[in-house]
Amino acid sequence: MQATAPETVLTCRALLLDMDGTLVNSDAVVERVWREWATRHGLDGDTIMGVVHGRQGYATMAALLPDRPMAENYAENERMLAQETADTEGVVPVPGAPAFLASLSGLPHALVTSADVALATARMGAADLPLPPARVTAEDVSASKPDPEGFLKGAAELGHAPADCVAFEDSEAGIAAARAAGMRVVGVGPRAAALSPTAHVRDLTQVTVERDAATGSVTLRIAG
Repeated sequence: MQATAPETVLTCRALLLDMDGTLVNSDAVVERVWREWATRHGLDGDTIMGVVHGRQGYATMAALLPDRPMAENYAENERMLAQETADTEGVVPVPGAPAFLASLSGLPHALVTSADVALATARMGAADLPLPPARVTAEDVSASKPDPEGFLKGAAELGHAPADCVAFEDSEAGIAAARAAGMRVVGVGPRAAALSPTAHVRDLTQVTVERDAATGSVTLRIAG
């Protein structure tokens, strides 16, 4: 008989949530758009997919085309964002995301995403998920994940110290950003499994949220 992994319990004051791969499964769109981009630039599609998740598009381009002027990366990123925003075929919620977001109603939480406002709105809408009232999007930061700027801004907007926040992330760049911000990280999905987050879940069905009205603390129970 296989032993059941122990439950992980994390206590925090606020939650910071990535979008793609964490709340929304947009892999189908990302694969279509970025493999097409790889073909246009004579690059290997599998190599692209190992870099793209979690970063803003211009940062992915800079990593893969290091000799290209950044102005060209920013310009092409704008076109790519428009293409991704228009393509929502196959965008679905990560299992457990609707109930998880519902359980956060009234609790301090924010979306921290590398998407811009239009893309975040399109993908959350396609997945039939509500946008958190507090959001940090591409327009709000000067540096892409793995830089911690977005998570630090999210914590500041919620009025809590980074050490009192738990981030939910799926990608290497996102987990590195949350760690650099001084936060504990719940890794979501297969990409996060090998990245040694504070805790790892297959999907959001494994997370239970409890609130303490007297102290304002939030307890996350993460099934093993």
